[in-house]
Amino acid sequence: MKSASRQISTPTSNGAEIQPKRRELLKVFASAPLLPLTLSASGLLAGCATASNRSGFASASFSGMAAPSLANPAAMATTTVASSLDVVFRDGAKQSYQLTYQPFFMTGDMVPDGKGGKLLAGGYYDINNQPIIDRSVPGKERHFFSDCPDGSSLLTLKGAQVPGVNGNTVFAVVQFEYTTRDQKQAAMYGQLPSPIAVLTLDQDPATGKLSLVKYHNVDTSAVNGLWITCGASLSPWNTHLSSEEYEPDATAIAGNPQFQAFSKNLFGDATRANPYHYGHLPEITVHADGSGSVVKHYCLGRISHELVQVMPDRRTVLMGDDATNGGLFMFIADRAADLSAGTLYVATWTQTSGVGPGAGTLGWVRLGHATSAEIKALADKLKAADIMDVKTSDPQDASYTKIPFNGKTNWVKLKPGMEQAAAFLETHRYAALKGGSLGFTKMEGTTVNAKDKIAYSAMSYVQTSMLDGSGGIKVQGPKAGAVYALNMKGGQNDLSGTAIDSAWVPVDMAPPAALVGEDLKQADALGNLAHADKIANPDNIKFSEKLRTLFIGEDSGMHVNNFLWAYNVDTKQLSRVLSCPAGAESTGLHAVDEINGWTYVMSNFQHAGDWEKPLHDKVKDALDPLVRANYKDRFGATVGYLTGMQLPTQA
Repeated sequence: MKSASRQISTPTSNGAEIQPKRRELLKVFASAPLLPLTLSASGLLAGCATASNRSGFASASFSGMAAPSLANPAAMATTTVASSLDVVFRDGAKQSYQLTYQPFFMTGDMVPDGKGGKLLAGGYYDINNQPIIDRSVPGKERHFFSDCPDGSSLLTLKGAQVPGVNGNTVFAVVQFEYTTRDQKQAAMYGQLPSPIAVLTLDQDPATGKLSLVKYHNVDTSAVNGLWITCGASLSPWNTHLSSEEYEPDATAIAGNPQFQAFSKNLFGDATRANPYHYGHLPEITVHADGSGSVVKHYCLGRISHELVQVMPDRRTVLMGDDATNGGLFMFIADRAADLSAGTLYVATWTQTSGVGPGAGTLGWVRLGHATSAEIKALADKLKAADIMDVKTSDPQDASYTKIPFNGKTNWVKLKPGMEQAAAFLETHRYAALKGGSLGFTKMEGTTVNAKDKIAYSAMSYVQTSMLDGSGGIKVQGPKAGAVYALNMKGGQNDLSGTAIDSAWVPVDMAPPAALVGEDLKQADALGNLAHADKIANPDNIKFSEKLRTLFIGEDSGMHVNNFLWAYNVDTKQLSRVLSCPAGAESTGLHAVDEINGWTYVMSNFQHAGDWEKPLHDKVKDALDPLVRANYKDRFGATVGYLTGMQLPTQA
């Protein structure tokens, strides 16, 4: 039966989600930032009679929810929230606020374009900004749209003026990683250029509610389109830092049907796309009219970019690398708030523990310095064979160096004078050649706790190259992954003895005990392959300085439902905050401490009902009809955010 305390958001046929009929007090969630902190709680918790005469915010924590079960299949088949935010005030008073989920739209909905017309949410466009059509079922041709929204940012701009906004103007940027299938159920991963959109939102000053008034599809033709955009972050200078993961292997592009399909859908020509134009860092600037523009930075390494984190110095960028035989990379820009030029480094791992997910100290290898313009010019004219010779079997030639590459072995020899091209266009191979530790697996989100000078990095799966020692790392697991904490310091030198010009250099990494998944020897009653009350396969991670909380979204093939977690770094408490529809991945995470006095946690999901064997064998029959009814026959996914609602005052 449905618990009386459980809050469930149920989608309607038009993509909206029905919220429980209780007075929304969105601003109570924003009481955590308390900017300025001298404000009384009564002033911040507008309309909350029980919150009067309080002295200000002291701390916050989350009360978690139980994982949904087949006792309530509806809860497993939609976005479910039954958690609360618990606030302690300086006078000792306490208040709890029930959380709910509020979507902006479901992909596939027709949404306002700000000009009196409509656009398809999550729709795909070619290099000429024309809709890409799904023609897989004759007579049912339709505009392709994504079921996989991912990285999101929420921001404001001075002087923003967009027609239709009655309250405060707020912008969101959302990117769409891929679409799972066409109408004929054929796999479509990576075969379409990733769209990215700017949302203009109307923030109600009295409640904090955000309502969509304009959807703008960003024109990416000037950067040759975008390739598999995954996680994202908001830069300290208020731009959206996107990603292009799983960079296509330029040495084997002729045998890559995925990339050929991508080129055909983007350019109308299966051979026109250049692999060296993809695998970089796109940066989206939002404009005051609700439009957006994009540049692509070629000097941060061509790797499997996930979400990156710029440190408070506005120069140091720490980058996850979602790959097998991946590396930990760092970029230090020449100038603050400008990623167009700088120096690229790769980490070395000196293992201090091989138990579980292990621990190690970090050193840094300088790979090179470049401007984005320099590398773009090289990308335009060079082929892989111009940069290095690559063999996939042992050439029995001592002039070649054996390196790990994407779960396999390569033998490589650099062409004379091609160091810079190799460093920035063949970054994985060059980093291994120069002695970097290319042994990590699926290093995904990166974020920072600036007060404690700790970065966090999600290792979604501790497996394959982290277990076999091929890249200089040899630990035990778990397959369910872990989140590592990286202490950062200044005054560091690279391995050649040259000073690193940053005070935010990671020097070690090890996971907190509460942030390690637990593999099960056999599936539990629901089918989970990892402990349901611990994280599994962490992906998106974001830190809230005000809440002292690390938010963790899962991309798990080991949990029947993927979850969004909150981990308080002071109390070490881990709380389940949200459950995604079964078969879906938690994406689009962005913790926003304060916008016009309000706090928000952005949250999306991908590919609901993406059933895996044996994980979903026990639930598929019951849940598949519900997921199909909720999310456009599994073609739709929601983009939205967590909001707050009032609960009775605690004693």
